[in-house]
Amino acid sequence: MKKPHISDMLGFGFLRFSVGTVIVALIIILFDIISKGRGVICWKFLITMPKNGMTEGGILPAIIGTFLVTVITALLSIPLGMGCAIYLNEYARENMLNRLIRMSIRNLSGVPSIVYGLFGVILFVQVMNLGTCILSAGMTLGLMTLPWTITASEEALKNVPKSYREGALALGATKWQSIRTNVLPYAIPGMLTGTILGLSRAAGETAPILFTGAAFFIPFLPKSLFSQFMALPYHLYIMSTQHHAISKVRPIAYGTALVLIALVFAMNLGAVIARYRLRKIKME
Repeated sequence: MKKPHISDMLGFGFLRFSVGTVIVALIIILFDIISKGRGVICWKFLITMPKNGMTEGGILPAIIGTFLVTVITALLSIPLGMGCAIYLNEYARENMLNRLIRMSIRNLSGVPSIVYGLFGVILFVQVMNLGTCILSAGMTLGLMTLPWTITASEEALKNVPKSYREGALALGATKWQSIRTNVLPYAIPGMLTGTILGLSRAAGETAPILFTGAAFFIPFLPKSLFSQFMALPYHLYIMSTQHHAISKVRPIAYGTALVLIALVFAMNLGAVIARYRLRKIKME
């Protein structure tokens, strides 16, 4: 049996060390947050309004605000992102213009979130005159998530063999019929997974909502999509860095962080479950 080369051993050793370092760091962070935040987690903390400048009470408005913004983000980014990916991969020709469009989309994925926040202020708050509200924040996060959705969806479509398309076309199906019946059922699991991961990232963003509608202390639920709102990431940022009694509210900050991590984890878990079930249905 051939012995592994020294370079292979060093390479695998470095990879194992990297993975172990990341896992250990993650465990330390989670242990710190869970140990310091679990003491405030209870139904009262989750379903009551904040009081006395957020030194007492719960975080229900922040949970509802985060949920509403995430829903608006999904409604904007998922249809547009998947539709754009289908057009680019299935209909668009391979030319300089389309290659430039793809490159621009991938570059937009790396734009700092603060830039999207400033753009959202100009477009939605000022030009469209929506004001600082849930709708402005959700649409800003939707624009930020759109490049991730397009890229993930296009990669999922590329993984479907061309023979699936050619077989449907050979039987007389139209272009759209071949895509709908022979391509999308196999690409949807990957498309959904990438999309949900993008939404979970958006749910934890602070900078885009900082300028477009988030407020620190609103002791009631938003009345409409044109109201200002509380959100878990912005709430956590203020509690950790800007509050006038940081030491007093630190347990609440850890509890808020724990709730936000649980929300993101639930979304990621939902992506895994959806991918597994869709694959199972496809195999059957």
